[in-house]
Amino acid sequence: MHFYVHSIPPDTIEGSILVPRSLVAPLVAVSHVLRIAPVLTFADTVLWNWELVDPTLPVTIENMRFGQELFSGTEDERNFYLGSARAELVGVQMLHIFNDYHNLPNVTDPSSISTINKLLARLTTVIQEISDSVQSMRQIVDPHVFYWEVRPWFNGNGCGSSAPAWIYDGVSDMSKLDLSGPSAGQSSVMHALDLFLDIDHKLRQRRYPAPSDANKRADHGFMERMRRYMPGKHRDYLAYIAEYPRHVREVAQDTPAIREAYNAAVTKLKKYRDAHMRVACLYIVSMSTKPPVGCPMFAMAQRMERAAARTGPVKGTGGNELSLLLKAGRDATTRAVLKN
Repeated sequence: MHFYVHSIPPDTIEGSILVPRSLVAPLVAVSHVLRIAPVLTFADTVLWNWELVDPTLPVTIENMRFGQELFSGTEDERNFYLGSARAELVGVQMLHIFNDYHNLPNVTDPSSISTINKLLARLTTVIQEISDSVQSMRQIVDPHVFYWEVRPWFNGNGCGSSAPAWIYDGVSDMSKLDLSGPSAGQSSVMHALDLFLDIDHKLRQRRYPAPSDANKRADHGFMERMRRYMPGKHRDYLAYIAEYPRHVREVAQDTPAIREAYNAAVTKLKKYRDAHMRVACLYIVSMSTKPPVGCPMFAMAQRMERAAARTGPVKGTGGNELSLLLKAGRDATTRAVLKN
């Protein structure tokens, strides 16, 4: 479907793009069963887009070949999925940590406090490994190829005020569909980490330092909206994490012996978001000012040349102002740190 939409020459589009029923019907039907948005998502491009090199060996990053389906046909695109998946695979360790915490009989006796400190120390190490995975993209993915040959195909409906609207033939109410396309913000692992550490992206709690004016202008509903692009069972797990009665931040606030370990994990997550901002600057912000080269299809080349000529803030694949969004996420993480 994304190949179809983005291969239409811009000069032939009048107002909107009608996506034919032959593409829409199976996509909407399968997405309904999976309880996922009927558009390209992070799950499609990363979580489900691989095969085992040797089916007789265990699932490891070395034994996985990514990019069964590619837009550009480049190794840079394949490596982008690989780098994203490496962070997800490392993140699986966090799920075991969360499970061990939730299985504690209580959180106040000396033995439990010791266990929580150990779990938070392990979590801090895992966050560092995820950060290393994200930063390793620089060695395996060319920024120019990613921005001009890979990323444009990800764009979904409504990505940009001047972008033509998509109309799904046979779908009566398009307003009920989430169609912005894939984003790293759809990573279930990172959402679980934010919920476990109680990072307040929606600015509902009074924390220090107070949100800046830029923080207040950011899209506070972005993270919650991105969950609608996840497989339904992933959302179910996140709801379980969110509703668990003994949030670790609250426990750390009431238990000084845990506070240092909790703050170390939050600080490491903040540094991860600093690193993510640098990567985004390299791969998106800086590339947005450079001319396109080698786009795989003429229609896409035309589309991207026009995008390069426009002025204004750089947008993420979801259509949000990227710098505001990333800084707001970083600052929300900083505000989770507890005072000693």
